[in-house]
Amino acid sequence: MSPTAIVRPAAPADLPAIVALHDRTFGPGCYARTAYRIREGMPPLSPFCLVSYLNGELVAAVRFTPVTIGGRPGALLLGPLAVSAPYAGQGYGKALVAHGVEAARAAGRTLVLLVGNESYYARFGFIRVPRGQITLPGPVDPDRLLAVETTPGALATARGLVAGEPSG
Repeated sequence: MSPTAIVRPAAPADLPAIVALHDRTFGPGCYARTAYRIREGMPPLSPFCLVSYLNGELVAAVRFTPVTIGGRPGALLLGPLAVSAPYAGQGYGKALVAHGVEAARAAGRTLVLLVGNESYYARFGFIRVPRGQITLPGPVDPDRLLAVETTPGALATARGLVAGEPSG
């Protein structure tokens, strides 16, 4: 990743560029994914969402949504993570995930969940969630449900349905 890239919390003014990046990266079908069901009715940004800019251009963005697991608050759902095609494979996504997981740990969040490729996310400590232990409100390949503990032992005690965490 270029040393001139700026990583910072996402702001409301970034939303148009983030939406455009998601549309270019994932296409319109991304909004039908199960993770978007969890985010329905939630604010579009949380304090954990991050962006990366290079020379004034948005090159990557990641969303972290506060969620409950089995009604217990304290976890985050990571995703989507999007990197602009010309910048893919240059470390921008990795930097956002690493910063975000560390921010979750520092804020006392216990667990970060995602639906993704274990081969990519294992480098950050993500592992497969045991089948049936944590469920999402829609179809998800159980081999793609991953978690990283930001509090030791958090995954062992996390059980149930994932839902958006009410704010306040």
